[in-house]
Amino acid sequence: MASSSVFRRVNVKELISNASVYASATESSGGMSLVFRRWATKKTAGSTKNGRDSNPKYLGVKKFGGEKVEPGNFIVRQRGTRFHPGNYVGMGKDHTLFCLKEGHVRFERNKLSGRKWVHVDPVAGHDLHPVYTSGSTTAVDLEVHL
Repeated sequence: MASSSVFRRVNVKELISNASVYASATESSGGMSLVFRRWATKKTAGSTKNGRDSNPKYLGVKKFGGEKVEPGNFIVRQRGTRFHPGNYVGMGKDHTLFCLKEGHVRFERNKLSGRKWVHVDPVAGHDLHPVYTSGSTTAVDLEVHL
């Protein structure tokens, strides 16, 4: 008990508040050069490798079987040739299938190979070009008809 009465308890706040942070190092240390540092109260935010996302590409079938289409309508937006162009269907450089004549969309699947075709059946008044006929015609036959 005698030692506790001799020594007064010193609070940590008093120790810190007595030392001036911005005073020169030689004044407070009695001639010794010390470097005082202020510590950050918050940690810095670390960088993340996530947080980026690409815009959606809106792929898929746009016109389904039996729907009416006009020239220029997109039928299928796709990556690669999941669907192949058939009668009166064109294909863009990004494999987008689009309609070439007014008509109705028809999907067809080959039973052996599993390949899917997209056709446009033209409305009345449009005749099927001889190139698109299902029969085997050669270039010589086409020259004779022309």
